[in-house]
Amino acid sequence: QVQLVESGGGSVQAGGSLRLSCVVSGYIDSTYSLGWYRQAPAGKWREGVAILDSDGTTTYIHSVKGRFAISQDNAKNTLYLQMNSLKPEDTATYYCAANSIVAGQAALSLEPDFGYWGQGTQVTVSS
Repeated sequence: QVQLVESGGGSVQAGGSLRLSCVVSGYIDSTYSLGWYRQAPAGKWREGVAILDSDGTTTYIHSVKGRFAISQDNAKNTLYLQMNSLKPEDTATYYCAANSIVAGQAALSLEPDFGYWGQGTQVTVSS
């Protein structure tokens, strides 16, 4: 059974940094795309933030380009999201996900009903 467990969230002031981790257990095919998504407080939709495809290609939403970096440590079965220069609008619950259906830009719009998802970790950025 595949499980994804996020950690590393917390509260920081604007301009600060956090690194999120997502440990993947169980078998994930090497063709899967991995990604980070976030959902702001109730009423907002879940948006894709960063995608790492199986060929190493990365995709980011415009608002985090140059500030966030997605990476993977295969030896540790862990996906990371390094977040720098954090802004109050980055406040959200962050989820990691793995899917074999879509990749790249399309994976940013992955629906929660598809793929494997973690339980989320909260990131709060104060001004």
